[in-house]
Amino acid sequence: MRRFTVAVVLSVALGAVPMMALAQTQPPTTPPPAAQKPPTPAPAAQPPAAAAPQPRVFPEGAKIAFINIPRIAAESAEGKASTGRVNALREKKVGELSAKNKQVESAQQKLASGGLLSDEARAATQKEIDKLNVEVQRMQQDAEAEMTELQQQLQLDFQRKLSPVIQQIAVEKGLHMLLSTDAGLVWAEPGLDLTLEVIKRFDAASAGAKAPVK
Repeated sequence: MRRFTVAVVLSVALGAVPMMALAQTQPPTTPPPAAQKPPTPAPAAQPPAAAAPQPRVFPEGAKIAFINIPRIAAESAEGKASTGRVNALREKKVGELSAKNKQVESAQQKLASGGLLSDEARAATQKEIDKLNVEVQRMQQDAEAEMTELQQQLQLDFQRKLSPVIQQIAVEKGLHMLLSTDAGLVWAEPGLDLTLEVIKRFDAASAGAKAPVK
């Protein structure tokens, strides 16, 4: 079975601001006739409400089915918890890098003050900037490595917990194969595996081809 990937999806809702048009009217020069009450218009016919989509029933006797692993990762409790851990670590590392970058900016502003610093102070400030830049690079590398390690561990844990659930459902429904919309085959009835038989016949055919002709 291929490794599953926890996916994080961000959505942004955009709201539209309505615009109102203002009409200017001139005051009438003569008293207008008594206004007649316009007839009450008939209420517009409302379109029938769309019926809620009914859940599809698994076809009776089907031997092949499929699943959507990215959706499982996005909507399951386990997937959401993994996504939360990844986001928390990312925010922590971003905060640490931001604080270190502020130190670099402060030292650069100090160096830019020009004549207010002695030559010795300028050299010391430049040395401090170089040191901070090295620290920033190392922090970035360490953060990337830590993020990668966490994501890989979460992927392995996700697969380890999901695999028996997939197998249980496939057996209960009497499936021969279970596919994924993005990863191909994720489960198959072991009896369908013809690999060993192919190897035996392939070896036999190769041995026959190499036999000397009498």
